Amino acid sequence: MPIFNIKEVRCIADVIHPYSEAVRLGRVPIVVDNGSSQCRVGWAIDDEPKLVFRNVVAKQRGKKEIEAQVGNDIGNIEVVRWLLKTQFDRDVVTQYDVQEQIFDYAFAHLGIDTHGCVDHPIVITETLCNPNYSRQLMSELLFEGYHVPGIAYGIDSLFSFYRNSHKGDGIIVSCGNQVTHVIPVLEGLPRFEHGRRINVGGSQLTSFMHRLLQLKYPGHFSAITLSRAENFVHEHTYVATNYAEELARWADVDYYEENVHKIQLPFNPLPVVGASSEALKERRQQQIKRLQEMNAKRREEKLAADEEKLRQLCSIREILEIGRAHV
Repeated sequence: MPIFNIKEVRCIADVIHPYSEAVRLGRVPIVVDNGSSQCRVGWAIDDEPKLVFRNVVAKQRGKKEIEAQVGNDIGNIEVVRWLLKTQFDRDVVTQYDVQEQIFDYAFAHLGIDTHGCVDHPIVITETLCNPNYSRQLMSELLFEGYHVPGIAYGIDSLFSFYRNSHKGDGIIVSCGNQVTHVIPVLEGLPRFEHGRRINVGGSQLTSFMHRLLQLKYPGHFSAITLSRAENFVHEHTYVATNYAEELARWADVDYYEENVHKIQLPFNPLPVVGASSEALKERRQQQIKRLQEMNAKRREEKLAADEEKLRQLCSIREILEIGRAHV
């Protein structure tokens, strides 16, 4: 039975990509997949995004905006988890100051160096049935803050549906970080009036896994972090097509032994220094010498204090003798 090791994910800071003349002069659109978990940003002419980072900002209270850490600048997310801020509330953008920091980070790392504007159209994703007020504020931010020439909004799951050449009927189940959307498609057109939103997503699955593991293994309470629970969900779970059948299979001991995943938590042994008898003897001698020096110093300080007291008493006696002589 294989034993799996935990993959410790350390974010690597994003590089600033070159801003080529072809992209600059061609006014190539910028595609922003603004997900509640990860943000993907790139040029429309590329097959892969240039930037993929966590859609969060870490900023301490009292610090300046320029000192905030965004996305992959956060090396260890567990250390600053209590400082994390997101622009989303149930998949709807509500914190536009955080969204502005995300845009600043993305445009800067794309290499855009034009002063005062981003002279490229923006294609950005949004949640299903996004409120008009939220879209209005997003448009206001991009038009007035970055002076973009145009904006197009779309739903990421529909983009994926059409990208995979599904032009007929279908049903889309989009499981996001915070919510899950179900969208029916008839004759190539989405039927939003029949769509459904379920307030369960990947973050709830991660929290549930995190709590289950901490309850089952209380001895490893601190070692089972949210990041590791998220890794377990991504790497060691799957969607059951028939839940009742899966339960019956896992009730079988043989099936369990063949398919169970055993995961080894990181083990950090304490450094053990094997000291020989000579080293111990030398260490004792050093300790004895140190104690002797401390005692000698203490005796000298006491002797100096006694001498000072003696001088003071002698001075007092002289004063008394002089006084008696005058009387």
